[in-house]
Amino acid sequence: MSAGAPVEQPADDTPRPSKASPRRRTMAFAAQELRLISALVVILALGLFLALPFVLSIGSVVFLPLVAGLMLTIILSPLADKLASWGIPNFIASLLALLMFFAILALALTVVLTPAVSLYDEIPAMTRQVGEHFNELQMSFAWISDLNNQFAELSGDEKQQQVVLAGPTMLEQLAFATPTVVLETLLTFLLAFFMIEARVRLRRRLLLERQEVGASLKAARAMREVQDRVAAYILTVGLINTGIGVIVALGAWAMGMDAPVMWGGLAALLNFVPYLGPVMMVVLLGLFGLGSADSVFVGLIPAAAYLGLHTVEANVITPSILGARFTMNPIAILLALSYFGWIWGVAGALLSVPILLTLTALVDHLGKPNFIGFLFGEPLFASGVLDFSED
Repeated sequence: MSAGAPVEQPADDTPRPSKASPRRRTMAFAAQELRLISALVVILALGLFLALPFVLSIGSVVFLPLVAGLMLTIILSPLADKLASWGIPNFIASLLALLMFFAILALALTVVLTPAVSLYDEIPAMTRQVGEHFNELQMSFAWISDLNNQFAELSGDEKQQQVVLAGPTMLEQLAFATPTVVLETLLTFLLAFFMIEARVRLRRRLLLERQEVGASLKAARAMREVQDRVAAYILTVGLINTGIGVIVALGAWAMGMDAPVMWGGLAALLNFVPYLGPVMMVVLLGLFGLGSADSVFVGLIPAAAYLGLHTVEANVITPSILGARFTMNPIAILLALSYFGWIWGVAGALLSVPILLTLTALVDHLGKPNFIGFLFGEPLFASGVLDFSED
């Protein structure tokens, strides 16, 4: 080996630790911890979703007025703000907003219920007429009944005696339900009034008592988005339903139906309940038409006319007016209807869409959970906390 030749170092195959390894281990541990916490959150949310109906149903006297009052507060707060901007004191503006809503609701119920009471005496005659029409239809399809009887004789089935238990009458049910309804209505309006009157103080506390400016801005935007979205939806849908009610009333008057104003008001009120309300309206018009017409074809004309009107309204008019901002998934609407309708009945069905709008607006600000991706290993919420690049 010559003196000027470089000295060769022995080869060292031992892997040297990478600078990024500790950081990668830390981030991997943080990702596993975050996924575990997310799994616990999903399990708790699922348990709450399954247990909540029983709690809300048992305590409906407390929870239904609270939720209804909160929805009324969201809907009527813009009106109270408008009245307060005219120099009216906040207490008076809140009371006027609630009284205006109560007057509109009482007028709508009066328009529907007053003619309905006058038509109550005609229900037995209409029932007999409907029964005659069904007997005619049954005679037309008598061969199906004969075929069924022949199959029953061949199979040896014998008719068994049925025992029918008498239940409470409608008057007895109304007598039992009236005190609860009055109490819940009174609590709803009292809670709504106090929450509307306290809206200014609530906004000030949410905005000024946050430690970070970003949290205050996020709270302000969320409140504004929820209020604007729900109030604008209710106002727009209310105007559309009023137009539907006017058209139905004019159509009922042109067809010579009794109490056309009642049918218009009923169509406007039921149209606030998506899908189920129009179906109920078609059934009512069909039964009334069959009970007052001489033939089945003539009796089904009012129901068919309303079905055509609703088809145009639901697929052309309402989407073009509301736009994409208020477009909701039909599956979500049906789930909300069945969920809250199961808990609170008719009141829950009426509150389902405002509640769904409120939750949708809040989720848009807080972040949408990625449930499907979470099942396949993705984060529950889209976040860049765990993103890192190699050095």
